Amino acid sequence: MSVRQRVTTVFLGRQTPFRWLLPTVLLLSSFPVAAQEKTYLVALIAHSPPLSYTDQAGKFTGFNVEMATEICATMKIRCTQQPLSIDKIVDMVAADQVDFAVVGFVATPERRTRVLFSKDYYQSMSVWLAKPALTTGHAGSAVAVIRGSAQAAHAQSMGWKTVQVTTQKEIASLLASGEADATVLPMLNALAMAQENLTQHLNLKSTILSGPLVTGTLHMVISPKQAELVERINAALDQIKRDGRFDRLNTKFVPFSLM
Repeated sequence: MSVRQRVTTVFLGRQTPFRWLLPTVLLLSSFPVAAQEKTYLVALIAHSPPLSYTDQAGKFTGFNVEMATEICATMKIRCTQQPLSIDKIVDMVAADQVDFAVVGFVATPERRTRVLFSKDYYQSMSVWLAKPALTTGHAGSAVAVIRGSAQAAHAQSMGWKTVQVTTQKEIASLLASGEADATVLPMLNALAMAQENLTQHLNLKSTILSGPLVTGTLHMVISPKQAELVERINAALDQIKRDGRFDRLNTKFVPFSLM
C-alpha cells in the first residue's frame, strides 16, 4: 500500500481515508472568493438650497441629496456622497474621479464630448434677481454668478459684467453689501436666495430669462468610464417617478412642480 493510501485524517469525528477527503477539499477550494462590493462616489453641490445644503441640525440634505439616496437604493448599490463646488463637478466626472453626479446640468455639446448624461431629470428656468429698479442686464450692473454654472456662461455671452464666486452663500453676501447689484440663478436657487436673512430686506425682483443655457431640461452627469450606469440610472429614475418618491421629495423641498 502506498503512503498516500495509508494516510488518514480525522473528518466529521471519524477516521476518513485521505483519498475520500481529497475531492471534498478540491471542491471547496474551487469556490471563488466573493469580490468586494464597489462603493460608488456620487457628487453633489455642497451648497445649493433647496437642492443641497446643511440644515440647522448639521445634516446634509435637500432634494438632490435625498434623490441621490433613493437612486442608489433603487439600483441596490453602495454609495458615498461627495459635496463639491459646481465648477469642479464636470471635470471630476470626466476624469472618473467621481462615478456620477446627482446635479442638474444642461447637456451642452461641449459637455457631451466629456461626460455621459442621464435622461431628463427635471425642467429648469433661470432668473435675473435684482433690486426692483434694475432691469435685466442693466448697463454697468455687477452680476454675481456661480463659477462654472450655465448662468455664468449666459451672463458672459450677454456681455454683462460678472463677479464670479464659488457658492450661493457668497452671492447673498455680495448682494447684501452692495458689491453686486444682481445675480442670475436657477429659479429654485433664486427662490431660496430671496428668502435668506441677508437679502430679505432688499425686496429682490425676479425676471425669467430665455436662452438655451438657462432654460430647458436638466440631466445628471456620468463618468465616461462608467457607461453601464447610464441605463441603470435611467431605470432608477423611471422607477422613482413611477412609484411617487420623486413627487414626495418635490413637495418636501420645492413649492412648485419640477416636471
